[in-house]
Amino acid sequence: PTCLPAYLPTFMRLEPKDLYEKLEFDKILLLLERECLGELGMEQVRQLPLLTDPALLQQLLNEVWECKLGLTNADPLPFAAYDDLAPDLKMLDIEDYVLPEEGWKRINSTLVTMREIFKYFSLHQPAKASDERAAKNERQKIYPTLHDILRPVHFDETLLQTIGKVFDETGNIRPDASPALAAIRREIIARQRDLDKVFRSLVNEYRNKGWLSDSVESVRNNRRVLSVPAEHKRKIRGIIHDESATGRTAFIEPEPIIEINNDIFDLQQEERREIWRILKELSATFRPYTPQLRSYQALLVRFDLIHAKGRLAVQMNANRPTLPVDKQGNPVKIDSPQVVRLGIEMGRHPLLFLKNKKTGKEVVPFDLQLKGENRIVILSGPNAGGKSILMKSVGLIQLMLQAGMLVPVDEISEMGIFENIFADIGDSQSLEDDLSTYSSRLRNMRAFLEHANERTLVLIDEFGSGTDPKIGGAIAEAILQELNDRKVFGVITTHYSNLKMFAFKTPGIVNGSMLFDKEHLAPTYRFKVGRPGSSYAFEIAQKSGLNKKILAYARHRTGKNEMAVDDLLIDLQREKKEVEDKLQTLTDREKQLEKLIKSYDVLHGDLEFRRKKFKLEAKEQALQEVARENKELERLIREIREAQNLEKAKQVADQARQERQKLEVAVQHLKEEIY
Repeated sequence: PTCLPAYLPTFMRLEPKDLYEKLEFDKILLLLERECLGELGMEQVRQLPLLTDPALLQQLLNEVWECKLGLTNADPLPFAAYDDLAPDLKMLDIEDYVLPEEGWKRINSTLVTMREIFKYFSLHQPAKASDERAAKNERQKIYPTLHDILRPVHFDETLLQTIGKVFDETGNIRPDASPALAAIRREIIARQRDLDKVFRSLVNEYRNKGWLSDSVESVRNNRRVLSVPAEHKRKIRGIIHDESATGRTAFIEPEPIIEINNDIFDLQQEERREIWRILKELSATFRPYTPQLRSYQALLVRFDLIHAKGRLAVQMNANRPTLPVDKQGNPVKIDSPQVVRLGIEMGRHPLLFLKNKKTGKEVVPFDLQLKGENRIVILSGPNAGGKSILMKSVGLIQLMLQAGMLVPVDEISEMGIFENIFADIGDSQSLEDDLSTYSSRLRNMRAFLEHANERTLVLIDEFGSGTDPKIGGAIAEAILQELNDRKVFGVITTHYSNLKMFAFKTPGIVNGSMLFDKEHLAPTYRFKVGRPGSSYAFEIAQKSGLNKKILAYARHRTGKNEMAVDDLLIDLQREKKEVEDKLQTLTDREKQLEKLIKSYDVLHGDLEFRRKKFKLEAKEQALQEVARENKELERLIREIREAQNLEKAKQVADQARQERQKLEVAVQHLKEEIY
């Protein structure tokens, strides 16, 4: 069975074609690829799909989250580097093919890693023997999604045992892999001892005669030979296997050891034939299990990808945001309008976070809520204030999420799923297509509008720029209105005042700004939603040291009306925010008042109930007292009757009966009022 998740056929439109490069998602994939421990895992990263199925996406996020949990708790998956078994298994499928030793080393390594993973989920080492039963399934409870991956697969321990009879822990053939091999190796060892004995005797003899060079011995053609100066080579009977480059030294196999070497050579040939027979038998044994080995390989690839995502998530301090779910807690289907939303809390640009992490710098996080009525944010503020970084962060985080990766946001973040992600970032002019920057941007806008819908995320940098400001601003406003009518989601940066004003008065669009420190004339890189930002062009120009005369002329040419638009818009937005805050305060107080009224009603009802209940208890107590008095009266009546005074007895009995009836009626009324 395949162990990779069943990716549903999905179609996600990305514009432009180099969107990964525009948002630097290609760099994220490269980092992920480096965390993989096998080439097959790296290949999976290169083909990583962007998913639009909520249930599958939730499963992948859970897998990575559990893997990260194990890494941070010093309880990681026992995962190791692995090789591609596909070529070995392909050859093993061929009848009578004998897999060489290197192939068995790869298979053995795969089986050992798989055994450790299965052990990881089957038995957690207990602190005490009595704790074993409780600890046995501990990891299955902590990492349920990862454990579910293994459920359909059975690990066959006998496969490892079978290989273990042939190969040792280092991957070499065991001396006792078969009785015949053990006998051959014993004979080889015995003959090598004989060789050593004879060889040492010859070395001592020839050295005393001065027939050997300083190095004494060497190995040529897999034979032990003597190192003999050329002038003495005729004095030693034997076979000359080689000479030095200068011809001054000859390498001779002495005649007394030739036969021993021949015996060893014959035994080694016999050893190779026996090993070949053992491997042939092992290959035949494993041939029916190649499908199972392929499933183990697929499992390793899947765990490699999960493990790589988990390791990268630890480095980025990434989390698992909440995906939209229905009332039963199940992921919302793709056709539900709840699927699309942006609720980023404490978001950070992943690559910037990793870069600053090395230098100890802080990355200023941002919060961005786009859901319900508000779907598009018009982001303004000074140059180099962080607008483009924030916009790219949103796109990059969304791509990572839909690739099944944890993202650098707070875990309380709520994020959705998009079917289309469009971006217009940077200079896209083309000499080949004879397109200017603005022409290329208009072409992008046309492509966006052809496919934009309510499940589209649009990212546009410096919207409207590249042509005459008034004309460019007007065209940008028209495009923005159309995007808003299509109910797309988007983060759009701009310096145009007309777009800020349009966002102020148009439902579905909100202003946002990157805050600026006026006192120090420096960006703060902090994002504020609900108000537009000024470009602070004159202030920045002044700080840069530009001539005051030039600045004065520029201010004069700009005009007071033009300069006041941003200030007026900011004031209006501030006033609007104040009104909204006051309205929210009044709404909160009204809710608190309603709660107090309800609480008062409950307390009043409870008090009335207690009062009536107390009165009832008093009446019941009085009734019980009357009952006791009636018994006393009955006793008196009996005494009066015995004294023959019947009239007085009747009078006393009637009086007692009337008092008791009054109390019973009063008790009944109280019960009816209470219950």
